[in-house]
Amino acid sequence: MRVLLIEDNQDIAANLGDYLEDRGHAVDFAADGVTGLHLAVVNDFDAIILDLNLPGMDGLEVCRKLRNDARKQTPVLMLTARDSLDNKLEGFESGADDYLVKPFALQEVDVRLNALARRGKGPKPRVLSIADLEYNLDTLEVRRGGKLLQLNPTALKILQALMEAAPAVVTRQDLETRVWGEELPDSDSLRVHIHGLRAVIDKPFPVPLIQTRHGIGYRIAVPDAG
Repeated sequence: MRVLLIEDNQDIAANLGDYLEDRGHAVDFAADGVTGLHLAVVNDFDAIILDLNLPGMDGLEVCRKLRNDARKQTPVLMLTARDSLDNKLEGFESGADDYLVKPFALQEVDVRLNALARRGKGPKPRVLSIADLEYNLDTLEVRRGGKLLQLNPTALKILQALMEAAPAVVTRQDLETRVWGEELPDSDSLRVHIHGLRAVIDKPFPVPLIQTRHGIGYRIAVPDAG
């Protein structure tokens, strides 16, 4: 298992790191919140051990940014001397998966890490991605550049068809059948919905992704993708 240990106490970090490495885990270290967040975002770890009292950025803020800004779901085990119920609730609300109060038994840390890693290997969300545009098919959330976009059900169907086929062109007929089935709408309906989709997906952003192939259909791709 690859573990990131974010802990500013050198003695605790060395002791815990040695214990985990002796049990076959690969351990990366960070002694402050900013460095820890950077490592957590740019690397894929099986689990993160996160102290709360950190220089630069505390553990709660690290966890919030990891979940809300970076959209990373790496399992997080918080280690802290803060032992009140309110402290624990705040930790879980920030995005932690487990919470262990100092002083702790090294063996318990290892057991909890293994449990978190197994849990983290469950089904992953189905996400379509083109450039900075993402569509989570499980939550029906669409984001571009990290910003949550609001689309109606018809626009979501059109977007899914275009993203699944990307960068290929989807014909008007195929799009209409995908969205409306056998009861096809009037000839202007698809064009109106594409216009509305562009208003949300493209107009607020510098690079347009939805392209028209006149007389054929539409596709979604970055402009230099052929």
